[in-house]
Amino acid sequence: MSKEYLEHRFNINRRHFLAKTAVGLGGAALGSLLIPDLFKGQADNSEALPTRITHFAPKAKRIIYLFQNGAPSQLESFDYKPLLSKMHGKDLPESIRQGQRLTGMTSGQDRFPLVGSAFDFKQYGSNGTWVSELFPHTAKIVDDLCIIKSMHTEAINHDPALTFMQTGAQVGNRPSMGAWLSYGLGSENENLPAFCVLLSRGRGNGQGVYSKLWTNGFLDSTHQGVTFSSGEDPILYLNDPDALERTERRRMLDKMAELNQLGFDGNQDPEVLAKIQQYEMAYRMQTAVPELTDLSKEPDSIIKMYGPECLVPGSYAANVLLARKLSESGVRFVQLYHQGWDQHDNLPGQMPLQAEETDRASAALITDLKQRGLLDETLVIWGGEFGRTNYCQGNLTADNYGRDHHPRAYSIWMAGGGVKPGIVYGETDEFGYNITRDPVHVNDFHASILHLMGLDHEKLTYKHLGRRYRLTDVAGKVIPGIMA
Repeated sequence: MSKEYLEHRFNINRRHFLAKTAVGLGGAALGSLLIPDLFKGQADNSEALPTRITHFAPKAKRIIYLFQNGAPSQLESFDYKPLLSKMHGKDLPESIRQGQRLTGMTSGQDRFPLVGSAFDFKQYGSNGTWVSELFPHTAKIVDDLCIIKSMHTEAINHDPALTFMQTGAQVGNRPSMGAWLSYGLGSENENLPAFCVLLSRGRGNGQGVYSKLWTNGFLDSTHQGVTFSSGEDPILYLNDPDALERTERRRMLDKMAELNQLGFDGNQDPEVLAKIQQYEMAYRMQTAVPELTDLSKEPDSIIKMYGPECLVPGSYAANVLLARKLSESGVRFVQLYHQGWDQHDNLPGQMPLQAEETDRASAALITDLKQRGLLDETLVIWGGEFGRTNYCQGNLTADNYGRDHHPRAYSIWMAGGGVKPGIVYGETDEFGYNITRDPVHVNDFHASILHLMGLDHEKLTYKHLGRRYRLTDVAGKVIPGIMA
């Protein structure tokens, strides 16, 4: 009799048979919840990375990603280009642009007038790094930063560029960076998820953020980012109803786990096991989350360091401080999205507001981690999805200008977690338009981040629909020049 006939006749296959043994796959999964250290073998995807085991010694244990959504201008932050001020109002030479792609917002322009920054730059730190006057607090910690001025991407519009930066692909339904790290490494704290997401909105033009940016994609749903809100309940529906006793909640979850286990035994759907894990995680988080999200107990010295805004729920400063607390408590990847950096017009009026909201808390995070002895094991990243053009979008006036999207070159910074401090990596031409040295593609950026976490980007894979996927897809190389 054929294998197909047996499976049809007796409603049994290899998975079903294993599930019916004394300790089946489902029993093993449930057992790992009750006794976390009992079953630490291979991940569900049998040819993928064993859970919580790195490929080599990691330089970082955790990541805090301060994502500046909307793309802050590198020409008003870290890529000082005095030539633009000298040529202010003159057209960008065709020899520099070379017919490169334009967005729909500037493709109809007859001219591309160069515009110098309205803000002064000065040199800071032991290496004389140029920093805009908009970031005075960041300037003070420049010796702790690795500023990359040669980032580039193919995407020229926000949605694909943002999705690419977060998931390694310009299309949806791919696991986000945090989901990959959750899958590969798990959490250091069984009472908290491995991947948490914080959202804030600035005073500038905002670009939307959406759950596909922190999705688990085709990985188990346990790896999806858990979003914290700014309301009274940081995680919605986490608390028990008023009439429900804690012991009753425990009894209810136990019964639900038994029913879900029976369901898994019958259909072998891994998402059923994921539901059991999610219920258990939510139960444990009921104790951990309230204490973590109470920032009022922070000492006065910390409040002064991050600024009074850190006591305003949902503000950028409050989320940065919360990110430190989550990371310190063992959350593997904390992703903060701050909206408002999309300055197509009135950049001189809007960008200072965004910088004022973010500069102090971002610098405070580095100082805070450093004084706690945590910076060496925590990788902090600051930056957006692409850069801004060196020419003006629309009409250039004496006191007003805007900059369009520019994927060819932009700046980010990293600190701690195994990156080389006090350096500037990569260069752009004197127009700030093209990269002239040490380009860093988004795939290279992802490969380097995984490397710092002890993961080989070519080995952290997951088989889906017959293909092995990875965060870096089929490209990417580690950048040794930024490694300490």
